[in-house]
Amino acid sequence: MQFKYFLALVLSLALLAPTLYAADTGPASPAGSDKGASDAKPDRSPRVPTFSLNGDLAGDLQVFTTAYEDTFAGIGNEQALGYLELVKANPGIDPWLPGEGTQITLPRMYVLPDSAREGIVINLAEYRLYYFTKDGVQVYPVGVGTEDNPSPLTNAKVTMPLESPAWYPPASIRAEYEASGDYLPRMIPPGPDNPLGTHALMLSEKGYLIHGTNKKFGVGMAVSHGCFRMYNEDISRFAYQVSKGTPVQVIREPVKVGLSGGEIWLEVHRPREDYTPEDREKLWRQTMAKVEAFQKQHPEVQVKRMAIEVAVDQADGIPRMIGEKLTQVAADESSDKSKPKAKSESGQTLYF
Repeated sequence: MQFKYFLALVLSLALLAPTLYAADTGPASPAGSDKGASDAKPDRSPRVPTFSLNGDLAGDLQVFTTAYEDTFAGIGNEQALGYLELVKANPGIDPWLPGEGTQITLPRMYVLPDSAREGIVINLAEYRLYYFTKDGVQVYPVGVGTEDNPSPLTNAKVTMPLESPAWYPPASIRAEYEASGDYLPRMIPPGPDNPLGTHALMLSEKGYLIHGTNKKFGVGMAVSHGCFRMYNEDISRFAYQVSKGTPVQVIREPVKVGLSGGEIWLEVHRPREDYTPEDREKLWRQTMAKVEAFQKQHPEVQVKRMAIEVAVDQADGIPRMIGEKLTQVAADESSDKSKPKAKSESGQTLYF
């Protein structure tokens, strides 16, 4: 009986041997294919589109259909958009449970900031970073400083890119932790617990960086101690695009007015998710001052008060057309040429 069992075992192993060998060795692979997979270069192409400039306007609004498990925080990380810009652009939709099949607006249309269009421009009021290239502009969400620890308004330069940076918390931040009963070491090594994320750009403004983060929620909000936070998925590519010496302008411009193809566009940003009457009144004054200054520079334009009111009432960061250039009416060729032509007065017009 034992001999029968032994013989059956031998026959089974003989039949299985080719199968085991094939499973172990697998089909022949091209030479170096395994090495190529492990040594493949990381994708360092921009994660956001590069939009061409159309006067003072760039980009276009897009639509995204949500799945049941989606949240604005998750969509922002996936689509390289900030949490607050999604909330403001989609009023009435629950940011934590938008639901299955809900269409939301992806706010990728921009009135460009009133600044030099070179290098990096960070507009604190809209939590966005603009990167101007020879092909156009890329726009990224950034986390910025809080009211207690504001980011500096400055003209700086990129001094050095950093890969897997270590963090040396300044004494002020360590004191904050100590006051709350927490301990913060003098150095946090690279890794998943490092608040600087995977990559960083050092700036000539001492103590400030453009860097990644170990917290996905907070990009596109006022959350930092003054530095500029990007998604790791963005900064890990962006850090290799930007060269040493690239100018960095940090501005605060909640109201932007621009001209594109004879049309006047206005973009207004409220500072927080909530929109208080005080915030609205302040933005109204800033908007009217901006529009009047724009009209002095361009006396041939006319704007409509109702369109301006809608932009301020919403303050959602969505560009709106508020007017256009006045057109010059050509002289009638059949008119009496012996009479002197009346000079047309093209003045600024503001409908109130």
